[in-house]
Amino acid sequence: MSKKPSKSKTSPSLQLGRAVEWPDAPEKAKLDRVPNPQAGTDYLVRFTVPEFTSLCPVTGQPDFAHLMIDYAPGQWLLESKSLKLYIASFRNHGAFHEDCTVMIGKRIASEIRPKWLRIGGYWYPRGGIPIDVFWQTGRVPKGLWVPEQGVAPYRGRG
Repeated sequence: MSKKPSKSKTSPSLQLGRAVEWPDAPEKAKLDRVPNPQAGTDYLVRFTVPEFTSLCPVTGQPDFAHLMIDYAPGQWLLESKSLKLYIASFRNHGAFHEDCTVMIGKRIASEIRPKWLRIGGYWYPRGGIPIDVFWQTGRVPKGLWVPEQGVAPYRGRG
């Protein structure tokens, strides 16, 4: 006898697998988490966001960044569709580079409580000056392999 494939075990409260409204502000965005089936194993998850946008809070001009989010999961994984919706909610949000980067890192850390998390915000130059912002929750777990973030530097950075 063959077994029928099991249906997805996602919670109806998750945004995954259904149409949802795009949030128009970060505070309106919901970050979903799902149980980590490898919770007893230390490993690294990386999300790369090469087209992040927000607005300058002073001029209203668009700001662009390449975000790298690395985390060592604990009991929870960050669900990627909810991350995409959260990231998109910054498109009309006015905040400085430092505030956006740290806000994202802190929000993810508070929602999924990873063993460790770091975020690198590599902001494209405005006025000829690129700004890079880094934040992490604490020390890297012993024995965890954490690759370099690998974002190419700008010519002239030194």
